Amino acid sequence: MIKRRLRKFFTFILFVAFVASIFLYPQWYKTQINKCRGMYYVAQGDKYLRKADFQKAIDLYKLGLDYYPGHYGAWLNLGNIYVAYEDFYSALDAYEKAIHYNKNYVIARMNYGIISAEKLGDFDAAIAQYKEIAGIRRKLVYIPFVFSNLRSYKTNMGLAYYNMGLAYRQKSIYSDGDIMKQSYYLHEAIKSYEEAVKYLKKDYDARYNLALTYHLNKDYNMAGLEYCRAIEMEPMNYEAHYNLAILLKDMKKYKEAYEEMEKANTLIGSKDGGSGKQTYVFDVMSDVTQRVLLDDEGREFVKQKAMEEGPDLNLESHITYVNGKVVATEELDKAILKNFSTCKARSVFYDDENPVDEIK
Repeated sequence: MIKRRLRKFFTFILFVAFVASIFLYPQWYKTQINKCRGMYYVAQGDKYLRKADFQKAIDLYKLGLDYYPGHYGAWLNLGNIYVAYEDFYSALDAYEKAIHYNKNYVIARMNYGIISAEKLGDFDAAIAQYKEIAGIRRKLVYIPFVFSNLRSYKTNMGLAYYNMGLAYRQKSIYSDGDIMKQSYYLHEAIKSYEEAVKYLKKDYDARYNLALTYHLNKDYNMAGLEYCRAIEMEPMNYEAHYNLAILLKDMKKYKEAYEEMEKANTLIGSKDGGSGKQTYVFDVMSDVTQRVLLDDEGREFVKQKAMEEGPDLNLESHITYVNGKVVATEELDKAILKNFSTCKARSVFYDDENPVDEIK
């Protein structure tokens, strides 16, 4: 009996305290009610976003944010919808709001940087966001077989440095012929890409762009080595083969250039048929061939290549014939992949007797 009375007494006291708190802190309760309303409308906006009903999603997100402006996820989604509509300035405003409410919101900062650089040409604004991402230090959590944020952290850091490299390289292009500025921006791009490949160890694009930036900066030794590393990562991608061939041509290493250009041509032809790219590669290859033919050794080299009718794949032992036709086999695929992934020109960049730094 006494316990029941005590229970009722304490319930009454809690009710009185609750009512009193409403009168004492009305603004806090109003904020919480508005927050609940805002989250409801944002959830409805998410539903219409999944249906790709963008205008309805925009209306609901705006209504939700009127009640709960601190919902940074809604600001991010609103920004993404504006990008779909190519309203880039509104998108940046939305991303900026998301960042205001969450300083460490990596996705919003990344999107802000990409739109600033690629759509509006504001490279400085983009670089500022990428530097902010690089400065974020998250607490790493690892629970075996359950959860780890190490991979996402490394990916975000790598992408921030990769995008920073792109922005600096673009700045070098638009440096109005100022050699000093161009050199500075290229060096900053190289530093960014070097950081990127530390985090994105198996990423072809990061490695290829590092090589390309070295190439633009006329650091032929590092460019060649990085092109070779990119080729080893994705041997069936023609860009690294082609750029390496151009580099070797500029270094007057015509036989090595011929082999890489031949691989590039084979890869382009297998994908695009008689495309303009293939025609251009043929033109460059013709020029390289003419230069190789200037000496007896070169003429013999071209003659041998002509007899091979394509890249030296060394495939005869791997080819299987059925009714006189070549049949694709796993061994054949491996042999082709091995050939295209082998960067025979690598030794050129370790040649101490003819250091590439001396090449103008």
